[in-house]
Amino acid sequence: MTGKRKIGAIAATAATCGGLLLAGTGGASAERDAVARGFDSTCGSFPSAEGVPPGSPSLPDQRAWNQDISQSPVDPSSDQIISYINSHGDSQLHPDFGTQKLYGIPYTVVRSQTKPVRVKFRYRAESDPGKYKIPLKAPIEGGPKGDGDRHVVAYDTSGCKLYELFDAQPRDRSWKAGSGAIWDLTSAGLRTPGFTSADAAGLPIFPGLVRYDEVAEGGIDHAIRVTFESTRNAYINPASHCAGDTDSPAAPSMGLRLRLEATYDTSSLSGQAAVIAAALKRYGMINADNGSNWFISGSSNKGWSNGQLNQLKTIPGSAFEVVQSQAAVETC
Repeated sequence: MTGKRKIGAIAATAATCGGLLLAGTGGASAERDAVARGFDSTCGSFPSAEGVPPGSPSLPDQRAWNQDISQSPVDPSSDQIISYINSHGDSQLHPDFGTQKLYGIPYTVVRSQTKPVRVKFRYRAESDPGKYKIPLKAPIEGGPKGDGDRHVVAYDTSGCKLYELFDAQPRDRSWKAGSGAIWDLTSAGLRTPGFTSADAAGLPIFPGLVRYDEVAEGGIDHAIRVTFESTRNAYINPASHCAGDTDSPAAPSMGLRLRLEATYDTSSLSGQAAVIAAALKRYGMINADNGSNWFISGSSNKGWSNGQLNQLKTIPGSAFEVVQSQAAVETC
């Protein structure tokens, strides 16, 4: 998914883990999720939102990914923001993944025996330092010759870490990348304000991906990554970075939380589309990058039914609403 990226002002003081305020350690070995199989979710994806009262606004940290926001209050500016989005690009939902190998954002499952490698960053000041446990043969978004965002994602089940790169280019014994982040999956911590990650918003990528294994099991229990064509030069935690093309308060900020309206009739949807729509009502979506309007992110898998996924394209952007957040809008 290609989109404009803008590296924000460097914070005066960075945290010890290159921008991750709450960090830890990690480990890794490569295994692709290219076919239907159970995903080892021992580490989960960040702390749960268990205990958060129903109806609370969206949380300002990484627990937001796991928060049920079906009863959360609607943001007062919801109508204006939805109208802006639909007037600046397509106005229908679009699943940006399917059965084709190069369609979607791939990820690699790694374990303790994987050797960490060096990464040379273009935006080094906002990238996490140290070696990354990402195999040199890890799948790249768009394929080896792709000219898009070239995200690379490695999920470490031994160290409960995420290693993520943007614009990743493998070398003989190392990686070259635009930016990167190492995420401690046991921490709800944020990146340093103003810092990017492997995603424009300064967010992790993996927690927002729609995966075949979870849909096959009948449910998605997290928010979904979404992109929009025109975004505000602002962010809302847990996002930490701006990449906007406008200062309009009607434009969606990075980190904006949305959900499918509870009253929207999804009875005509079946199979995989019905499972994803249910998650959009309960957990919603989080704006993570500039890209095509209403494109939700997932990983490719031979088990997807493109016919069922295409049913999601019947859902209009006007069926969504903006969820109120506990965090303030930070302008850049």
